[in-house]
Amino acid sequence: MSLEDFRQIVTQIAPYAHTVQLFWQGEPLLNDRLPEMIRIAREAGLYTIVSTNAQRLDEQTARALVLAGLNRIIVSMDGWTQATYEQYRRGGSVEQVKQAVRRLRLAKNESKARMLIELQCLYLKANEQEWSTFRREYKRLGADILTMKTAQLYDYEHGSPLMPTDTRYARYKWNARTRTYVPKHALVNRCYRLWSGCVVDVHGNILPCCYDKQHAHVLGNVLRQSFRDIWHGEKAAAFRQTVLKHRAAVPICTNCE
Repeated sequence: MSLEDFRQIVTQIAPYAHTVQLFWQGEPLLNDRLPEMIRIAREAGLYTIVSTNAQRLDEQTARALVLAGLNRIIVSMDGWTQATYEQYRRGGSVEQVKQAVRRLRLAKNESKARMLIELQCLYLKANEQEWSTFRREYKRLGADILTMKTAQLYDYEHGSPLMPTDTRYARYKWNARTRTYVPKHALVNRCYRLWSGCVVDVHGNILPCCYDKQHAHVLGNVLRQSFRDIWHGEKAAAFRQTVLKHRAAVPICTNCE
């Protein structure tokens, strides 16, 4: 996204929003303009969050993010050792992630910044033996907090080698009647996401939530229409009503936690 488009979007949403998450279905550090985008959002009074795999997070980038005023950075590290890490993060280096957290901590301390460094790990079968290590070591590594998350899987119906052995930490459960795995949580006809936020893609399209990864429900384009008109528009209202009446009919809702 260009800085010009980003400024236009921030100007429109700032009166209504309090947080902007500068990531969705991609690696935000691939955008060299990210620190400037953070600065623009912060100047508009918005709380800023970035989530990264940290493979491009060198010393210069760490300092740039801190100096831009980033409020919170989530660093994904789904394994403590390279052998476990690469089973999910293929082609990545776990040592690079650890170095990135240390760099963020150093940059934060040097600038006396209040940025929150969050280490995030998915509950996976591959890293089950390392969960206690994460809980014991994350602060020594340099993170402020640790978040352990269940993993969203796509081909889960017949099981997955990624599913943890301890089913308490999986999003899916075995259904003896259908002889398939199904999401644990019942699909109720409501969703707070549709009233609390939305996604703006790189082209300015407004999507109802982060699960609309294929752009199946474009509600409008904030670069051609006002955000207020889109938020209160017919498409948005119709989509919300569908979820309230029959959420199971909306494919993007069926694998939501």
